Amino acid sequence: MQLFKALLSQLMACVAVMGLRALIPLPISVLQAVAIQAGLAALFSRGFRQPVWWLPIHLLFIPTVLMGLSWQVPAWLYLLMLLLLTLLFWGTVKGDVPLFLSSSAVSEALIEIVSRERAQAFIDIGAGLATVVVPLAKARPDMAVVALERAPLPWLLARWRCRNLANVRVGRSSFWEQDLREFDVVFAFLSPLVMAKIGEKVRREMRDGRLFISSSFPIPDSHPESVLELNDSRKTKLYCYRIGGSLKS
Repeated sequence: MQLFKALLSQLMACVAVMGLRALIPLPISVLQAVAIQAGLAALFSRGFRQPVWWLPIHLLFIPTVLMGLSWQVPAWLYLLMLLLLTLLFWGTVKGDVPLFLSSSAVSEALIEIVSRERAQAFIDIGAGLATVVVPLAKARPDMAVVALERAPLPWLLARWRCRNLANVRVGRSSFWEQDLREFDVVFAFLSPLVMAKIGEKVRREMRDGRLFISSSFPIPDSHPESVLELNDSRKTKLYCYRIGGSLKS
């Protein structure tokens, strides 16, 4: 759906620019036309309520294509780039969850949390490149760790990074299909667009007393047990919800 909105935004912007050039007698250079098209595409994208991370894509799409044409880039290279980007950002193409990478500060905070919770089972429901899972599994070899990642390329890289960690299982499946009952701590770094549904899922499936942690994005209309602000470049906030406590079913 998001990909369709993106293509429609670009198409509408191109049509609008051609219409402007036909209706307005003032001369418009190619550079000006490209700038207008990019701005309109970004504007249409917001009108379609696309996530904000689509804005730079819309702003740079046509300029990048024109730059490639001016450099006489082989056609197969465009296909290769499209394939790699699709494999990398599969979540964005399939839905509303892009690839986010957690900082080392997040991993360090989670290590402290799972130790305090005496957790025996942990899951990252959007593991990306396993930036959280690898240090966590190394610090807690006694804890079962599950990493879920749907995008093919990040999943493959996560599998490779975790190949020597006996306590880690890397799965390529949707977190919507994963039952969360067996986990003591569930971690997510997803998207604000899915947090309401994630809240419903953890309320329904996680057992009382267990902990759900969301990086950067809170659950709407819910009050976390605590909020940890980390000293990393993004000033990441970890929203911690106690099932049956701050997050009631």
